[in-house]
Amino acid sequence: MSAMSDYLELKFLDHFTGTASTTAPSAVYLGLSTASLNDDNSGTELTGNNYSRKAITFASASGGSISNNSAVEFNSATGSWGDVSHFGIFDASSSGNLLFHGAFTASKTIASGDILKVASGSLTISAT
Repeated sequence: MSAMSDYLELKFLDHFTGTASTTAPSAVYLGLSTASLNDDNSGTELTGNNYSRKAITFASASGGSISNNSAVEFNSATGSWGDVSHFGIFDASSSGNLLFHGAFTASKTIASGDILKVASGSLTISAT
């Protein structure tokens, strides 16, 4: 399950009503969390232990959803990241705006030395 952030909902409405023009980001980035990120971008993204967001690309939308079209591999953890269970899609490699957020189908405990990899086609954002 995924959801649009409050920020993206407003940009969407402004763009498609002609109120304001919105430019798509040149790239989007996958961020990780051990708990839910919220529509208002509250929640806690991982920090430290060699964590950083990674660029993610998507195939064209079809049937009300869109999926990543290549694997995303994070850096090797230099300490515990905890039980990674949620994701956010952001418009910048750090800071920036949350666009979408959701939960992975299963959490994964990341310890020092582990590398988290999101397989191609395994992260889907749905529009309902």
